[in-house]
Amino acid sequence: MDEPDRTLDAVGGRLKHLRLRRDITLTDLAAETGISASTLSRLEAGLRRPTLEQLLPLARVHGVTLDELVGAPPTGDPRINLRPITCSDGSVILPLTRRPGGIQAYKYVLPASADDREPDLRTHEGHDWVYVLNGTLRLVLGEHNLVLTPGEAAEFDTRTPHWFGATSSGPVEFLSLIGKQGERAHVRAAPKPDQPRTR
Repeated sequence: MDEPDRTLDAVGGRLKHLRLRRDITLTDLAAETGISASTLSRLEAGLRRPTLEQLLPLARVHGVTLDELVGAPPTGDPRINLRPITCSDGSVILPLTRRPGGIQAYKYVLPASADDREPDLRTHEGHDWVYVLNGTLRLVLGEHNLVLTPGEAAEFDTRTPHWFGATSSGPVEFLSLIGKQGERAHVRAAPKPDQPRTR
């Protein structure tokens, strides 16, 4: 078996993982892609090899590139082709920056979780800024149990015990900017209408 064959044979498992991560059925995915549920089932089970015409809509609805979908080796500038990290609990971390020092940016996708899940609080040196893209984020910060929805943000010293999780309503996607201790994201507000702009 040559490399292209092995690459295509491994797509089924990735397709199933992506669908389950989004918590949708084969019927839902069929409606989104125009590919029949029976064909999608055979693709996920590895009983059928995907064509380019099938991979394109699947990559689009799952929000991944074709390279990520087929597990292609990285090529070109590694700063552009950053690979997602899949964790044992089903969460995915996508590094958005790769440079020494400075604030680092990540996109997190956490699978749905029980609302009463016991948090595993952690501490470390640094400062974190979190912004919710989709879903509902549960943030336990010290004695506070916060629920953040899309468009909401939180900023905190990571020496404070903290934990992130999704809720039973479904997966959550959020951005995280992490800087060293004392380094914070700089927020610039637009001037009020009656104030002159300064350079």
